[in-house]
Amino acid sequence: HVTPLTAAVNLSNRLECNVLLKREDTQPVFSFKLRGAYNKMAHLDPAQSWRGVVCCSAGNHAQGVAYSARKLKIPATIIMPEGTPSIKHRNVARLGGHVVLHGPDFDAAKEECARREKQDGLINIPPFDDPYVIAGQGTIGSELFGQVNMNYVEAIFCTCGGGGLIAGIGLYVKRMAPHVRIIGVEAADANALAQSLRKGERVVLKDVGLFADGAAVKTVGEETFRIARDVVDDVVEVTTDEICAAIKDMYDDTRAGLEPAGALAIAGLKKYVAQTPSQKSRRTLIAVTSGANMNFDRLRFVAERATLGEGKEVLLAVTIPEKPGAFAKLVDAIMPHAVTEFSYRCCSQSERANVMIGLSL
Repeated sequence: HVTPLTAAVNLSNRLECNVLLKREDTQPVFSFKLRGAYNKMAHLDPAQSWRGVVCCSAGNHAQGVAYSARKLKIPATIIMPEGTPSIKHRNVARLGGHVVLHGPDFDAAKEECARREKQDGLINIPPFDDPYVIAGQGTIGSELFGQVNMNYVEAIFCTCGGGGLIAGIGLYVKRMAPHVRIIGVEAADANALAQSLRKGERVVLKDVGLFADGAAVKTVGEETFRIARDVVDDVVEVTTDEICAAIKDMYDDTRAGLEPAGALAIAGLKKYVAQTPSQKSRRTLIAVTSGANMNFDRLRFVAERATLGEGKEVLLAVTIPEKPGAFAKLVDAIMPHAVTEFSYRCCSQSERANVMIGLSL
């Protein structure tokens, strides 16, 4: 499925750039992961295809494998942790995958995946650290050359998780248009690639933030890191609030809702523009919107944090006297800013109260 390259008109005008969105969120499984899984499975020989494939995933990779297996008529077993939300494992089953819920966490599910691979002779389809998977993700790069004049493109921004997406795109683009900068984007609390590139070797994170769960890995792949060292020009790290603001930017321009990992590229593009002034007028930048599989119940959190990420709201913790008129004086002090949020706590034995207050800017 060739995905469209569309202009983000509102964001372009605000940033004074030509912002183009490579819409991987419009894939049949709403994620770029379909490309790598399909390419890997399409290269299996008949005997391997007959035995079937197996993978361990609780997210987009599982859907990509299930969809590809149905198209290629290959039996697919998908191992998912027992706590996987029902909406996810039901969707994988709907796509044709045989879902096996196993173990309390992802590590237990991975062990079961390895056991079935060995016991049943199944072919494991890895999520990123495989040459065929990397090449599959790289087809995004080849499509871009048919959609835009790359002579005018300054940079391409890619979500970084295990590294398959940026490695694949980077390999193709750097071969065909070496002047184009390849910029990775990670959540600041899940920055395995950024730390690895700074250190010159793969780093294993002790803890990983899970807001952008589609790109939350403790370490990048061995092969993807080898490639990234040659093709990645920089990695931008963004906060949760900046990711939420990027989700809103996408909605404002397209009326489409991205998952947090899918919006990383937009968040990184915005930060890059702010930190990297250019003499060029209306420079062209491309963000790969990598996925849109977000649970509906996360929308409220995203909406609340988006204004913080845009710098349109600030949260303050202040202490005021516990007496009549104190809050009125506080409001007078912050006028004309509107109060958007207010939380008040006091102790009967104290003469002071703690206030959490949100202000629009």
